[in-house]
Amino acid sequence: MPRARAATARKPASPERRTTVSHAEGAAFDGGLRAFFAYRELGIAKASGGGFMAHVIRAIPGKHAEPKWHRHHLDFQMVFVTRGWVRFEYEDIGEVMLKPGDSVYQPPMIRHRELAHSEDLELVEITSPAAFETTD
Repeated sequence: MPRARAATARKPASPERRTTVSHAEGAAFDGGLRAFFAYRELGIAKASGGGFMAHVIRAIPGKHAEPKWHRHHLDFQMVFVTRGWVRFEYEDIGEVMLKPGDSVYQPPMIRHRELAHSEDLELVEITSPAAFETTD
């Protein structure tokens, strides 16, 4: 018979790290890393003290990918597609097409590039840390 584990007391969240809610209604999308995308930051960077970033990214209609190899200096990056499609190329696995419900984990420092995306692309990206450098 499995033993029940005792609950572990946790310290309450610090004032900088608190439960954070981001509502879609009336949310603003702003510029960001890529000129062909609009970004909606979900409040995770502030809530996690810079430990994580989560944002919704939408394609800007009429603007297209500029396929340039690059890498991000971070510990964690994942993408989850909610609408449309996107094609990426990775130095280790080659080209992949992602559609709604698909995800990709990008290892730290992996060289990659976006090849193309649909006009209606929307995805969620999560990174750690929130701020990171991108290089060729």
